[in-house]
Amino acid sequence: MARALSSRNKPGFHNLLTRFLNSPSPPHRHGATKSLETLAYEEVQASTTAKPYNSTAFVLHGLLGSARNWRSFSRTLASALSNSNSSPLEWRQVLVDLRNHGKSAEIETLEPPHDMVNAANDLANLVKARGWAWPEVVIGHSMGGKVALQFAESCARGDYGDSVSLPKQLWILDSVPGEVNPENSDGEVEKVLQTLQSLPSSFPSRKWLVNHMIELGFSKSLSEWIGSNLKKSGGHETWAFNLEGAVQMFNSYREKSYWPLLEHPPKGMEIAIVRAENSDRWDSDVIQRLESLATRVGDGSVGKVSVHVLPNSGHWVHVDNPKGLLDMIAPKLASLKPHST
Repeated sequence: MARALSSRNKPGFHNLLTRFLNSPSPPHRHGATKSLETLAYEEVQASTTAKPYNSTAFVLHGLLGSARNWRSFSRTLASALSNSNSSPLEWRQVLVDLRNHGKSAEIETLEPPHDMVNAANDLANLVKARGWAWPEVVIGHSMGGKVALQFAESCARGDYGDSVSLPKQLWILDSVPGEVNPENSDGEVEKVLQTLQSLPSSFPSRKWLVNHMIELGFSKSLSEWIGSNLKKSGGHETWAFNLEGAVQMFNSYREKSYWPLLEHPPKGMEIAIVRAENSDRWDSDVIQRLESLATRVGDGSVGKVSVHVLPNSGHWVHVDNPKGLLDMIAPKLASLKPHST
């Protein structure tokens, strides 16, 4: 059960978007959105290739975001991989709307509890429902990073059956893998969620909501971002996400810890942690613990952890420094070989 949200009015609220939430994205220019009883998703492949894909990367957004947040970066990554001379793979990316978010918020069969375990189970159910091969790579930003870690943990534990193939790479983008201690938090995310909970469920227009948020004392940029998360419903606008479900997911996000997985990664798997240079979510002890794991000399019986610092970037890694992020991820994906069949 979700814990009660903090009502503390702490300073620094306007930094929220650079710490946790995703940014608006440009319109989608190609590809189709498909809704299933499992999850809604979009597929991205390089437009220059006519070859069928033989490898898949799942891309997972953060809290209150959706697949569309990652369209631009995913198109660029697809083109880079297609133009790579060193890769024998033809890549497809699956941009997922996590439960309670985007078009998946409309799927009533995604029942509670709304937590990291069930969010990861949704990914496995999507693979099984579509008859896909298991993804070689899972990329997760912010809350999506913990969903990726849970997916890997559940795969390794056998939760999805004997036929599962573990991801070869996880990319955890500016997502701290341990618990979020409330004593070390200033309550900014709780504050914005509580504020949204206090608003009516429908609005006359996007402009009305933006103006109302500004009147409540929020910045224009934050108010406009919140206004971008609306959808038409008759003559009114409503949220494009399930707010109560998202609150439960956030509570699970901050309660779950994946340090045991990082300390003993499954054999053959690399867990790449990307820390944004200007992100303020990383405590020094967490950084030291990750660096210790990354420099550990193994005997090959377990996987490995790598740590990367993305320069000139805050929490919006795919917006603040997309080229730097691309230069990190693309060569590593290009070096992979497909799952054996």
